[in-house]
Amino acid sequence: MDSFDFSYALSSPVSPALPAWVPALVSSRLPMTPAHCSASPASFHSPPPSSPSATPSAESPSNIANKPTISCEGISVSLSSKPVLSDVSFKCGAGEWLSVIGPNGAGKTTLLRVLSGIIRPQQGSAQIGDRYLASMSPRQRARQAAVISQHPIVPPGVKVMDYVLLGRVPHLGFGLRRSEEDHQIVWELLRCLQAEQFADVALSDLSGGERQRIVVARALAQETPVLLLDEPTSALDIGHQLEVLELLDELRKERGLTIVSTTHDLTLAGQFADRLLLLADGKVAAVGKPAEVLTRDVIEEHYGAQVEILARNGGVALSVTRSGL
Repeated sequence: MDSFDFSYALSSPVSPALPAWVPALVSSRLPMTPAHCSASPASFHSPPPSSPSATPSAESPSNIANKPTISCEGISVSLSSKPVLSDVSFKCGAGEWLSVIGPNGAGKTTLLRVLSGIIRPQQGSAQIGDRYLASMSPRQRARQAAVISQHPIVPPGVKVMDYVLLGRVPHLGFGLRRSEEDHQIVWELLRCLQAEQFADVALSDLSGGERQRIVVARALAQETPVLLLDEPTSALDIGHQLEVLELLDELRKERGLTIVSTTHDLTLAGQFADRLLLLADGKVAAVGKPAEVLTRDVIEEHYGAQVEILARNGGVALSVTRSGL
């Protein structure tokens, strides 16, 4: 199984075709509903008595301190002989939300693919905790970082329960047999996300916001300390964008997750991220708190746009001004 990089396979539009064992895994699941799941939705912190360890719990500050950090040192990547990233270095602290921003072609998605282990840089190194990504197997990487993208790969006809269960693949043993505990974990995640009513519904039948909520559940089922978000809300309307990002921020704080995301929406980045990393022409142009990076001069220099900077709810929002007005 380690020959298939599951950590990116279901979330990248450029990922390889699903291997033969994925449809087999989907079709061989255990009975859909454990006995205790017939009750009304449980809260995030209310596990069924039979398996208290299966429910995610809130992280104390001391537990968050033990989560791994993410670091890149001197990352350089060329694709088809064209430089895409050049000497990129940064650190993302445990429990932090770092948003990677920049104009089109700046190298944002490529950087995320380096962090997921899909792309190996020609120079430099990336680490999660004290381990280099290059030294990890695909399964080990999939236990450290889960990826959520704007266009996830969805096996045709897959139902919600089956799709979220695919997040358990990195934890399965020989034969890929799923246990009752795997089902318990998935049921609790669906309850947490108020989506258990969709368990036996085809993923393709859900709305965009509902579908992205299930994609979040699949990533959380991997039980990784790190989430990598590649423009996860770009296909959603503003209401569903806020819904998904608020959900991710709440789960980040409750579970001590570390998030690295990419986005074109500077206002959403300024509202949700702890720090911003601005890429321009494949290089780090600025890094810091939203108010330090999202300034009129920086936006005009790298985006060619005139904006007004507004302080909102502890973050930063942008108002675009038409040239000449």
